[in-house]
Amino acid sequence: MIKLQTPVVIPENRFKFSYNGGGIVLLGSCFADNIGQIMQNYGFRVCVNPFGTLYNPISIEDSVKRLQSGEHFTEKDCVPMGAGADRICSFSHHTSFSGKTGEEFLEKANSSLDKASVFWKEAETVILTLGTAWTFHHNPVPDAPFEGVVSNCLKRLSCEFTRNRLSVSEVEAALEGIISGNPRKKFILTVSPIRHLKDGADGNCISKAILRIAADALVQRHPDRCAYFPAFEIMTDELRDYRFYAEDMVHPSSQAINYIWERFCDFALDKEDKKSLDENVKAYLSGQHRPISSLPFRG
Repeated sequence: MIKLQTPVVIPENRFKFSYNGGGIVLLGSCFADNIGQIMQNYGFRVCVNPFGTLYNPISIEDSVKRLQSGEHFTEKDCVPMGAGADRICSFSHHTSFSGKTGEEFLEKANSSLDKASVFWKEAETVILTLGTAWTFHHNPVPDAPFEGVVSNCLKRLSCEFTRNRLSVSEVEAALEGIISGNPRKKFILTVSPIRHLKDGADGNCISKAILRIAADALVQRHPDRCAYFPAFEIMTDELRDYRFYAEDMVHPSSQAINYIWERFCDFALDKEDKKSLDENVKAYLSGQHRPISSLPFRG
């Protein structure tokens, strides 16, 4: 038979998660949101991006520190959004957390933090999806005195920020801080298949390469607690066709996400739980009034 694809060979994961295990925390790019939503729909105990989407490793590390401490956001974290948005958010959050007032924002932010902090302390598995090695460093101004790497620029003026690309050693240090600081947790690292094309295709490749090299170093350093799942490689090799991208030609299509989810289940899910997964998928689709024929193939 003619080969029309070069499948990505995925080594067997040294540790699995199951329905009966501890909770699973997902942090990172839009792809973490995609997979986290699927897991939530299908009955897994998950906490997905409690600060909103995170793109760079420094912001992910900062978010983990906040989950560990549980320290509330305060008025000093409130930042007016730009572009006439007339809303308040923080540099640690996605704009979906913004409020019309500082009080409204803080209620959303701290309510999410309280729940996520408790969940984090009990969770056994953490999935970190690295989106880009590029960061935006905020230079303090009178109405936003924060200085450091931001999770979101909040539509503020570009002159307030300095854009930097992290080195491999800087990404390694951020990931090492997370993994070493949580010795009882298992970690699955993945590089997001979503393309960041502001610097062109070549800039995107360099950024992804930095993330991939750093992730490999952590897996080699912590083989019993850290594994890598090749979402980026599956998207760019097995699914190397524009029909597997959404209309923006940046994000994976729903078909591609479902395909990668299937590969992820084979990689990370305990074999005894696959029957439970199929039953939960059917129950979810039934509850959504969708035909069972739309059940993802699991042959």
